[in-house]
This record gives sequence, structure tokens and C-alpha cells, in this order.
Amino acid sequence: MALQIGDQAPDFSVLNEKGETVSLESLQGKWVVLYFYPKDNTPGCNKEACAFRDNFEAFTEKNAVVLGVSLNDAKSHNKFIDKFNLPFSLLIDEDTQLSTAYESYGLKKFMGKEYMGITRNTFLIDPEGKIAKIYKKVKPEPHPIDVLSDLP
Repeated sequence: MALQIGDQAPDFSVLNEKGETVSLESLQGKWVVLYFYPKDNTPGCNKEACAFRDNFEAFTEKNAVVLGVSLNDAKSHNKFIDKFNLPFSLLIDEDTQLSTAYESYGLKKFMGKEYMGITRNTFLIDPEGKIAKIYKKVKPEPHPIDVLSDLP
């Protein structure tokens, strides 16, 4: 059954780029912007990450934590963070468990080829751990502004 608004968000406990464990439970009381993106340091992902970066202070003012998720490892995430001066954590999902739990990993098609990968989706999770909004197959650049406008 597909995830829906109002559902309890799937719990997770994964490592970030610093090797620290980040869990949904530890973020209770805050809004969580969990955004899934295909790959560090690619054009669309750069635009999306930089748009979250450029609006980071506004997210913080609204008691929101921004977390990016891809299949890249810590070394790749750290290079990405350093290159674009990203002020938020990137979660490591090399085993695809987190992206699978959030229905953001699956078959993709590009230029006639099929492959498995992450779909650019975002989940807005309320302070009680429930899904407040689901954004599917988003456009990288304007998307963070849409999420920000949905925060109370």
C-alpha cells in the first residue's frame, strides 16, 4: 500500500556524511524535510541542493530540519557538501532501505535504458512523525520554495 498523507512516516536510523546516526525518532518535535535525489554532483541535484541551501535559514526559522538522501557514500557526500557549502546533512542509503521504505527507489528509464535508481521525491514529516505532504518527481529548482510555503 502506498504511503499517504496522515500515515506514520517510516522510521529510519541511518548514517550521515559524518558517520553520525540520524533517526526519525531523534527528530520528534521538529518538521523534517526528507528529500530523495539521484546522485551527488549532477546538474539537477546541484540545483535542488543549492535551492535548499539558499533557503536554509527560512527552514530553520520554521523549526524544520532538511535531510538529503541518495545512494552515495560518505566521501561523495562530503565532497558535495564542501563544493556547494551545504548547511544540512546528507544521509547514506547505499543499501536502498531508506529510499525503498519511502517508495523512492525503483525502475527508471533514461534515453531508452532501464536501470534501478532514486526518484526525486520529498516527504514533509510533521513534528509527531506523520507524513504531512508528499511531493513526487519534483522539479529541482523551484521545489524547495514549494516545501517552504507548505510549512506552518
